[in-house]
Amino acid sequence: MDDLKRQEKIQELERQIAGLPIGYISKKTINGKVRYYHQWTENRKKHSQYLRDGEMEVLQEQIDRRKSLQAQLKELQSGMPKAHQPKLDFETSVIAGRGLEAMSQGVKDWGLRDCFEQLEEYLYSKESDRVCLIFGLRRTGKTTMLRQAIGRMAKENLSRTAYIKARRTDNMAMMNRDLKKLFNAGFRYVFIDEVTLMEDFIDSAALFSDVFATMGMKIVLSGTDSLGFWLAMDEELYDRAKPIHTTFIPYREYSRLLGIDSIDEYIRYGGTLRAGELAFDDEDVNAQDASFRDDESTRRYIDTAICKNIQHSLACYESGGHFRHLYSLYEAGELTSAINRIIEDMNHRFLISVLTDDFLSHDLRLTAANLRKERDPEKRTEALDAIDTEAVTRRLMELLDIRNKEEQSIGITTAHIIEIKQYLAALELIVDCPIESADPGIEPVEHILFTQPGMRYCQAQALVHSLLKDEQFSALSEYDKMQITGRILEEVRGRMMEDIVLLETMKAADKDHRVFKLQFEAGEFDMVIYDQKENSCEIFEIKHSSKQVPLQYRHLVDEDKCQRTERRFGPIQGRYILYRGEDAQMENGVQYWNVENYLKALPTLDIVQVQEIGMQSIEPLCKRTIATKQLQLEIEKHRLSF
Repeated sequence: MDDLKRQEKIQELERQIAGLPIGYISKKTINGKVRYYHQWTENRKKHSQYLRDGEMEVLQEQIDRRKSLQAQLKELQSGMPKAHQPKLDFETSVIAGRGLEAMSQGVKDWGLRDCFEQLEEYLYSKESDRVCLIFGLRRTGKTTMLRQAIGRMAKENLSRTAYIKARRTDNMAMMNRDLKKLFNAGFRYVFIDEVTLMEDFIDSAALFSDVFATMGMKIVLSGTDSLGFWLAMDEELYDRAKPIHTTFIPYREYSRLLGIDSIDEYIRYGGTLRAGELAFDDEDVNAQDASFRDDESTRRYIDTAICKNIQHSLACYESGGHFRHLYSLYEAGELTSAINRIIEDMNHRFLISVLTDDFLSHDLRLTAANLRKERDPEKRTEALDAIDTEAVTRRLMELLDIRNKEEQSIGITTAHIIEIKQYLAALELIVDCPIESADPGIEPVEHILFTQPGMRYCQAQALVHSLLKDEQFSALSEYDKMQITGRILEEVRGRMMEDIVLLETMKAADKDHRVFKLQFEAGEFDMVIYDQKENSCEIFEIKHSSKQVPLQYRHLVDEDKCQRTERRFGPIQGRYILYRGEDAQMENGVQYWNVENYLKALPTLDIVQVQEIGMQSIEPLCKRTIATKQLQLEIEKHRLSF
């Protein structure tokens, strides 16, 4: 076998090995029954997963296959001649050889992003003429992925690999000359980080795919300027790029990488991979690099990671065929403030819905009753008894509306708003999850979800606190104001948890499933999963509570709502409450499921299959006999305690 064929075989083996599981299978006897577990070590942590019937045999075959392939790989690598790398002079910042080994040392034990597999598939595939693009917001793991890919390379491949850190002073002519030198010296893998910093990248990006990729080089481009990549893919790199997006970090991945198992922690800090690395109480931490620990760091992150991103792309994009309405704002120096205002406006609307729908419309009275009869004397207060609910609602909405009117008066047109939203969607910062109506023929309503919960929570938190500095509230004691603020923020967390579940379920859905919120004239199902292939559905209520209260499932057992849902979306196969407590099944068929377990079980949408052993699926509840009157009495009994 000649060296070329040997190298091709090595690459194929590496690709196959990367797709096979690591670790081993252990056997335990519990109460006389043999159970099997898949055990492995990742990120210096030992993991164990129970294997159900039929899973052990398949997994063992895969593990044995991996060992066999690794033995073949070792034998092939031993027969490869040692590569000699000539000393080359480069115009850009090129790192090769021992420098690459040093780069990868610090990340060897770090967990891998879910999308990392896509990167290795590209590197070791036989396809040519395509480049790989890794892009997303700052602190979402882009550079770390490059370093990890380099660290996992076989020695032979590593000897033919180069890493380039692009600089603002670099240009495509310099990059072209250096890539030619690398190719002639036998380099076949090139990682170029922050490539969008080069002013002429967008209009000359085809150089990477049409020239060097077709010559057999595997080129991975990374950067925070997501809009620049988006523009390049639409033009210069059209149909010649494999994109890998890093902006969206779902709860299951966030939990796995940072060891955080609290949905509230995800709400507070989720969106970047810095939470596990920083002390949030340290005010000296550079806000540009910090996660969303306060409103100021959030504002700086928006300014640096989002606003400067689009500004740079607009400045470098010569043809100007996209986002042309934003040039006027950019040239006038108003673009950053416009983006901030629109993001804030989205949060204003979000907060209005929280206050009016979930808190002030009816729950203020419930909150007053709960605070009044609180068992803990330190938390007990009558502060809300004297407040005019309608007046408070009106005052808070006026404050928000006034701010919105001021924002709209500074030359931001509908065209600007549309283009900024298009950009935020291209950046994967926002996703539209339409709200459906129970009645057919009604167009779905726009429902924008943020993919960065930490950013949203910090802004909502800051807005709530500013609202509560109103004169009416200033007369209350600091303790009472703290209690009220806490209640409102609890409602905010509840609404955000709904959005997180909707977003992550929607992203997990395949072409046969639709995920949406379903509204009725009074009330709603927080989430519906519609199986279009089977013409059946599952309905959900999502509660931030950790307690089981009949009031929580009143809509799920409402016969009229269920019948209307079944007429449009087929038989209801399951009714679920997602909350922060333990898994349980009610006598009426409603199942409680811990929200963190649910999110970790995604991306599968086969709810029944991923539940714990012993949990049984339920038949459509509308076909069961329900003691409606008794249930209503239970709901009324528990209303004030919920």
